[in-house]
Amino acid sequence: MHSSPSQPSLKAVLWDMDGTLVDTEPYWISAERALVEAHGGTWSHQQAMQLVGQSLLHSAGILQAAGVRMEARHIIDTLSSEVIAQVRNQVPWRPGARELLDDLHGAGVRCALVTMSEGPLASVVVESLAKPYFEFLVTGDTVTNGKPHPEAYLTAVDRLRRDDPSLGIEHCVALEDSVPGATAAMASGVITVGVPHQVPLPDDARMILWETLSGRTSADLAQLVTDRHLQSVPTPTGNTLEGAYK
Repeated sequence: MHSSPSQPSLKAVLWDMDGTLVDTEPYWISAERALVEAHGGTWSHQQAMQLVGQSLLHSAGILQAAGVRMEARHIIDTLSSEVIAQVRNQVPWRPGARELLDDLHGAGVRCALVTMSEGPLASVVVESLAKPYFEFLVTGDTVTNGKPHPEAYLTAVDRLRRDDPSLGIEHCVALEDSVPGATAAMASGVITVGVPHQVPLPDDARMILWETLSGRTSADLAQLVTDRHLQSVPTPTGNTLEGAYK
């Protein structure tokens, strides 16, 4: 898809992984519970929900507070190894995710993965796909600041611009399922679609909410880019129609 000076078009989609592309949250929760219980503690569903979408380093600190007597790096490696083993056994794709990826691929829209999981797990998931849909991965171990900080998304846009200097924030859409992830995407300036799964997402004028990716196409995402552009076009009075994106 190509853009013109007057009408930007969809050039890239930035995908969150856990909870958006794949339903790995139950794997994480199971691994967290086993680790906490191995150290004599208890791990509730409410505690687990506090970790959804957070950086692994942040999550490790919460687990230490819950009684896990291990260094943060050891906690991260232990959890990741268990989740990788589960994913190798079965990849729990989210409804509509692979179909949307394939449609974007066919439409020539670039895709990047932006996840707080680390490289080894993200690579296992991506390698399970039928085609090389993702140009590159931005993972939790490649950024200094995890979500909800926008660094991961800004990094992805910067990498996309290396091959296409005309690409800007206005040409990108992010897909997220968690509050930290959506916060990061919105803070970066990209159009943000929230697809809630394990935890609800708040109403936010800067975010579009979809119940599911099932049935969604590249045309739906392209329309969001057009809509944002139209809402920012000056009116005859000199105002803008930023509306939901202000």
